[in-house]
Amino acid sequence: MRRIVVTFGLIAGAIMSAMMVVLVPFEGDFWMEYGAYFGYTGMVMAFLLVYVGVRRYRDTEAGGRIGFWSAAKVGALIVFVATCCYVATWEVIFYGFKPAFAEVYGNYTVRKMREAGASDSLITAKQQEMNEFAVMYKNPLVNIGFTFLEPLPVGLLAVLFSAGILSRTRRTT
Repeated sequence: MRRIVVTFGLIAGAIMSAMMVVLVPFEGDFWMEYGAYFGYTGMVMAFLLVYVGVRRYRDTEAGGRIGFWSAAKVGALIVFVATCCYVATWEVIFYGFKPAFAEVYGNYTVRKMREAGASDSLITAKQQEMNEFAVMYKNPLVNIGFTFLEPLPVGLLAVLFSAGILSRTRRTT
């Protein structure tokens, strides 16, 4: 199981990391507006490997049969390895190339609120909130925590989908 988890987890992590690295040069409004769409699309593509990995485990190591919880365990471990790659890539990008990301994002958010016609009190409150977030985001543990949570919903769906589909045992007729 370890070999399958590491192999498919690293491949999925490489896909997510590559997508992130490709998006980094697109700074500014494009990145802020559409980066999440591209990023989550990359996560969905990467987490398709959860299905492939669980199926490979079922067919090669589990004798063609796997229960839901065993499949979920294999899938969750693949997601964990891939997410660790994603987090490591972001940490390198953030601390090496984009240390002002939180400030840039905060300024973008406030500017969009102004353009939408928000009241001065709402803008001031949001600016304060974004400044506090920027300070908090400089802490590596907080940064890692937030980054680890980003792919979690997509990974969880991939695990549940894969375990649900693949946990059915083969029938011999």
